[in-house]
This record gives sequence, structure tokens and C-alpha cells, in this order.
Amino acid sequence: MKVLSLMVGPIMTNCYILCDEDARVCAVIDPGDEPKRIEAMIASSGCTPVMILLTHGHFDHCTGVAGLLETWPELPVYIHQGDVTDGMGGELRFHRLGEKNQRYYKEGDKLTVGGLTLDVLETPGHSTGSVCLLVEGQGVLFAGDTLFRGSCGRCDFPGGDYRAMLKSLARLGKLEGQYTVYPGHDSATDMDFERKYNPYMKQGMNV
Repeated sequence: MKVLSLMVGPIMTNCYILCDEDARVCAVIDPGDEPKRIEAMIASSGCTPVMILLTHGHFDHCTGVAGLLETWPELPVYIHQGDVTDGMGGELRFHRLGEKNQRYYKEGDKLTVGGLTLDVLETPGHSTGSVCLLVEGQGVLFAGDTLFRGSCGRCDFPGGDYRAMLKSLARLGKLEGQYTVYPGHDSATDMDFERKYNPYMKQGMNV
């Protein structure tokens, strides 16, 4: 397994390429902008993309989807249904794709990227449909805008809920074992550090 990262767009969102090097396939996680740069990173990985995974529907995590679909028009795009809009009052949410590409995932779903299995964890708070993606047996968690190094995502956007965020952070903190955490913004961290020093996670775990 290999994880490549690239900061894209005006808000410097982390886009990740999760690669199974043996199967030479990959998943693109949160292509927030600059699809040509993301395509170049995919090419450098030596892997073929098999899906796009969105941790939530905010524009800075999904603006690059359309450009990637121009290159790979058959790619499925996964998102939680809670973060999808039909265009009415949903400026911060992901606009629905056609049936060929649109896929919804929810709590308990499992996705396979070559020999890798990803578990979908619903973690509302930053948005209604926020999810984290846990790579089974690899000690890796893609946290979107739920968990940052020493902090967490904003809860003052439409669909945000601070109490739900605290519950989501507590859930992550109670996962068994150590994880490398790849957040939607800023640098990677690890779960032990967050359990010890993240004030929001500590607050959630003590509620």
C-alpha cells in the first residue's frame, strides 16, 4: 500500500491517492481542484484509478471531480447521500451526477481497491454526510474535515452540528489501536497524539 498526497485549490485541500501497488490500482480521495495536477500524480503512481471517494460534499473537496471524469468517464464517485443536493440552496454540497457515476455509501459499507478494504464510518458534524475511511489492517484513516491535527472541522456551515462532531471525534478516539490519520487539511497526524492532545477529541470522549 502507498499513499500519495497533493494540496490543491485555494483552501489547500489534501487530495490523496490510495494505491495497491501489487494490483496497480488506486482510489482518488477528495479531488478538491486542479484535476490536471491530480492526473499527473496518478500517472506518477503507476496505478490506474478505479474510484473517486469523497469524505463530504463541500466544494473544496470535490471541484476536481468533473475534470477527472473527462479523463476517466466510467469512474464511480462515492459520497454519502446526506451531502448531495439537487441544486436548490445547496451551494456547499455536492451536485448530483448521472446514474453512470453516482454512488452512495453509508455506515458499514466496505469498498475494495485491489487487495485493500476500506470501511465507511459515518462521522457527521462538519457536514451532515461526512464520513471517514478506514483501511483495514493498514492502520490508516482518511478523516476528511472531521479530525485535524490538534483540532477538528468547522461546524458553523449549513449541516454542521457541534454536538454531532464531538460524538464523531469520540468514536474515532475509541477505535482500537494506532492509526496514521490523513486529514482534509494541514499535516498528517496519528491517533495516539490526538487522544492525548486534541482538546475537541478529549471533550467528546469525556461527554
